[in-house]
Amino acid sequence: MSNNETTQEDLLGKQTITEPVVEPAVAANTDTLPSIEEQFRQLELKAAEHYDAWLRAKAEGENIRRRAQEDISKAHKFAVEKFAGELLAVKDSLEAALAVPEQTVESFKSGVELTLKQLVAAFEKNALIEVNPVGEKFDPHKHQAIGMVDAEQEANTVVTVLQKGYLIAERTLRPALVMVTKPKS
Repeated sequence: MSNNETTQEDLLGKQTITEPVVEPAVAANTDTLPSIEEQFRQLELKAAEHYDAWLRAKAEGENIRRRAQEDISKAHKFAVEKFAGELLAVKDSLEAALAVPEQTVESFKSGVELTLKQLVAAFEKNALIEVNPVGEKFDPHKHQAIGMVDAEQEANTVVTVLQKGYLIAERTLRPALVMVTKPKS
């Protein structure tokens, strides 16, 4: 074989030498991707951020719960403050009436009537409602029957109120003591 003649093996050999090497392309791709260590460090930082945010949210939730409990405690303690303030004026009026040295029955009566008006106004301002159910159908949630009487009204109708009842914000504070009609037999 002469120098001009090349064998197929020589061509293959030359081909393998002249073919591009794959490694530089892979190396270029790995340079643009962060290393495993760098990715792990970034994930640790994110986890720490999320943990810190969770701790802050948990602490804020605890603070809100504590403040709400304090508010409820204060509301229970001072719930009657407004009502008590209204009743002070009634007490002052009663004391003033008793302090008058010479009273007539008429002046005493008018003083008691004015004091009763003050008391009723205090009740109204604080949603304390009087229940006087004469003629109403008996309601065991608002009335307490003491006895039954014969009457012309429908059975279980309130005919006499022995003691008025009271509601506070539509809840029975004290039921009215009543007499109701007997069922007709």
